[in-house]
Parts: sequence; C-alpha cells; structure tokens
Amino acid sequence: MKGDYVVVGAGSAGCVLANRLSADPQVRVILLEAGGRDWNPLLRVPLMTGVLLRNRHANWFYHTEPEPNLGGRRLFWPRGKVLGGSSAINGMVWTRGLPSDYDGWAQMGLPDWSFEKVLPAFRRAERHHGGADDLHGGDGPQPISRPNTPNPLFDAFVEAGRMAGFPVTDDFNGPRQEGFGRYDFTTSGGERWSTARAFLDPVRHRPNLTIVTKAHLVRIVFEGRRVVALDVSVAGRPTRISVGREAILACGAVNSPQVLMLSGVGDADELSRHGIPVVADVKGVGRNLRDHLLVRVEHVCTEPVTLHSTLRGDRAAAALVRAMATKSGPAASFPLEVGAFVRSDPALDTPDLQSHFLPGLSTAALRLPFVKRPPVKHDGHGFFANIYQLRPESTGRITLRSADHRDAPVIRPNYLSSPRDRQVLREGVKILRRVFAQAPFDRFRGPELSPGPDVRTDAEIEAWMCRTADTVFHPVGTCRMGGDGDEGAVVDGRLRVRGVEGLRVVDASVMPRMPSSNTNAPTIMIGERAADLILSA
Repeated sequence: MKGDYVVVGAGSAGCVLANRLSADPQVRVILLEAGGRDWNPLLRVPLMTGVLLRNRHANWFYHTEPEPNLGGRRLFWPRGKVLGGSSAINGMVWTRGLPSDYDGWAQMGLPDWSFEKVLPAFRRAERHHGGADDLHGGDGPQPISRPNTPNPLFDAFVEAGRMAGFPVTDDFNGPRQEGFGRYDFTTSGGERWSTARAFLDPVRHRPNLTIVTKAHLVRIVFEGRRVVALDVSVAGRPTRISVGREAILACGAVNSPQVLMLSGVGDADELSRHGIPVVADVKGVGRNLRDHLLVRVEHVCTEPVTLHSTLRGDRAAAALVRAMATKSGPAASFPLEVGAFVRSDPALDTPDLQSHFLPGLSTAALRLPFVKRPPVKHDGHGFFANIYQLRPESTGRITLRSADHRDAPVIRPNYLSSPRDRQVLREGVKILRRVFAQAPFDRFRGPELSPGPDVRTDAEIEAWMCRTADTVFHPVGTCRMGGDGDEGAVVDGRLRVRGVEGLRVVDASVMPRMPSSNTNAPTIMIGERAADLILSA
C-alpha cells in the first residue's frame, strides 16, 4: 500500500486533512486510525459524553503519573480512539479563543498563525447556526449549533453573573469573548457531529482516499533522514505503508510525541536509555505539555429542576431511546449550555478564567448510568460550575515508558507547579462563590457541597484544590512549533518536523501556547491551516 500523503490519526485535525488533501483527485491519501469505525449509535447521543469519557470503548484510557502537587493522585486522561478521535467523545463545546492568543503565536516568530491568518480557516470549517458573517462561517462541514434547553438554572447563572458585576455576552466567538452567556456546540438536530461525521462522511466515496481502522503505528521508517514508509499493525497484522510525499502525524498531544520518540526523533539521551537509534536529536519532543485544570463549586439544589430526575435507570434508558429515535429530549443535548469567561484581576486586559455551569452534580458526586462511583455527601438535586485558568504556566512532559509501542507513555503534567496558577485558580473559586451568592440563586441554593463551608482561607482553598482538582482534557504543546532559531521547537511554522524530511505534525501538540478556550475548535483550525500550507508547498 502506498500513499502520497499518509495521515496518522483520524481525530479533529486528521479528518480535516483527509478531506482537504483528497479533494485533489491526482493525490492518493491514506488515513490511519488506531481505533475502530464510528458505528456505535451512542457516539451520536450528546448526553453520552459522561459515559464515553469514562469507558474503554473508543478511548485510549490513559492515566498520568502521580502528581506531586495534587497529593500524589493519578488523573484519568481519556483520549479518543475511534474515527473522529476525541471529537467523538468530548463535551462538544465550540470556542475558538482570543485573537490575542494567535497574535501571540505570530509574535513568537510564527507569522502564518496570526488571528488574521487563522480566522479564514475557522470560518471555512464552520456551518454556524447564525450564518456567515465576518467572524463565522456559514457553509463549512462542521455544524455549530446553540441549544436552548429551558431550565431556570441556566438563566439564573447568567443573571447572577451580571449581578456580580460581570458583563453578559451574546457570543463567546464574537467580537467580545468576556462575560456570561451560552456556548455553541458541535451538534445539529439533536446529535453529536464529530469530525468523522462532518469531514469524512461526505468524502468516503472518493477513490483516492483510503481509510484504514485498527491501524496502530509502530514506527516511522527513514532512509537517512527522509521518511519513506510507516510500519503499522493493522488488526494485529504487520503492514508497511510506503510514503510518496509526506507522512503527517495527527495523533494528538500524547501519541504524536510518543510516535516520534519510538521512531528515533527526540532527545538523544532519552532515546538512548531505551535503546532506540537516534535519527534526529530534537530535544523538545514531549516537552512543553500544558493542560487546563479545573475545580468545581457545587451546591444542593432546593427545587427539582436538575438532571437528577433523569438519572434513574428507567428514565435514563427512556431518554437514551428517545434521543436515538427522535433526536430530542434530555439526552439530545449536553447540559453545559451556559458559562463564562472572566478576569481573575480587573487590571488584566483579557479573561484568564473559563467556567462551565451544569444543572446537576458533577460525575464525581452523582450516579451516572452504567458508571461506578464512590460514596458521596449528597445524592439528589444539585448544581455546579467548574472554573479553570485559561493560560497556565505549569509545564509538564511526555516521555517513553519503554521502546514497545504497545506501552502507554509516561504522562507528567506537573499541575500547579507555578504559584501564579495556584493564585488564579483560587480567585476563580472566589468568583464562583460570589456568583452563587447572588439573588437569582436564592430560590435554588442549598448548602455548598464543595469546597464546603469549612474551606474559607486561601490556604484552605489551596489545600482543597490539591485534593480535588481535575483535568479538563485539553492537553497541548508537546510538539510545539517555533520560528527560526527557536531551538526548543519540534516543528517549524509550516509544521514540518525539524531534523528530518517528509514529516509533519498537525494536531494540538503543535500549539506553542494554550488558546484561551476549549481545544477542539483550535485543533480543527490547525487541520484547515495545515492543509493550506501543504497544498501551497
């Protein structure tokens, strides 16, 4: 088997690349995915996110090493392993970040990644519910909708934010991101739209596109420093795929650096410890790992207006059947419908905190159907909001566990190692408490479950954060791009891997800094932007 372009990983960026590159009928494109096909109907039900994230189906099911600043806890890191990748199991929130995020990338020596340059890529991907305008696309492959589920708690959260002194925004992807408002989602007609459904399904018929599932990349094969083939295990059978023009890694922030290191591209000292021959000594591979870390403020709800009533076994089953049959009902949307972008300090120029509100208890405190959980303080009606620092300073690393591709890599995020991160997250907790204390919550507000009435001082809040903080599932940066002279960069501004030829990385791992948002939309943009760069080469 031979392809002009061989894309490894059918996730948020990989599906975009397969679509855009195969639009030229003269180009042969092969798309490899370690997981299976997205045939399971549960992958289309929005409310199944909580189950899919905590189930081995369609999931790499990674865990971190014990985190020293989180009491030695190992955090669970789900990553999508199916056509669509993490877009098939995520929370579906569509936020793009601030223009200053991308202008900051440009100022790091990456002029092709300014907001002016990336905005057309965002717009090309989008089929926005409001139609096309200067900031939104209207006829792209990816549907973007805004659910409007009637629940008084959603309105209470937005109004409480306004009463607490924060602005209200009509569109988190509009001219003003800051404020309280409603999120957009990668859903349409009561169903999830992963990138496999949005970008792959319309082009699967193309004769020049081959999609191979259950294809686990073992190593990249080089002649000298030029990529010539990929050794792949396809459903357990060794297979060699020849590469004509380029191999493109779109495996994500965990797997892309792992594959590079297994293939001899990485820190030479690290590779030598595992007996891996060095092809290129690129010391930045696996470094610069960043992730969003959240905490939750939770309350008992004094009125029966939350998700709790839906979670009883018979009602959950009925909601699931209704969602699959009619694309309607409580399971046909994901209930993080409202949230906020706020500043921890009014002196800041831009928001540095993001929040999502849910009219129910967190999965750490409620009984999800089909998911086991430990005993909790309260098993009834409740609500919570999470909050996390948008641009954390704490930096971690991905390293190899062994030279065997079947062994999961070592994940060390190094959360809360920066004092600044601790300070910002503490302020976030105080902001949520202030919001929940406002009059719109008076009729709903029961006792605070978390952090709890005994947690008040900065030291107490910080200790509680270390005991309870969790990932938002947004790892980035482990194959970061950089301009000329940036010795720590893994790829250049055109996403070509340094020190070798015929190899690019196109996924969230190339982000030099975290965007001020959820990461799915920026990753899709990277796929679109990379297609431009590849086709214009």
